[in-house]
Amino acid sequence: MSLTLYNTLTRKKEPFAPIDKTHVRMYVCGPTVYDFAHIGNARPVIVFDVLYRL
Repeated sequence: MSLTLYNTLTRKKEPFAPIDKTHVRMYVCGPTVYDFAHIGNARPVIVFDVLYRL
């Protein structure tokens, strides 16, 4: 199974190739809390949780 991600630098979809094939690291910033909570605040949590579980 391969994972393709959108590279915002090159503006192209590229296959994901980890630096270390045995260990993948991921950074996710916290929620943006500047107004009332809404369903859109949950989207990043779900997306990055799914990526983590792949």
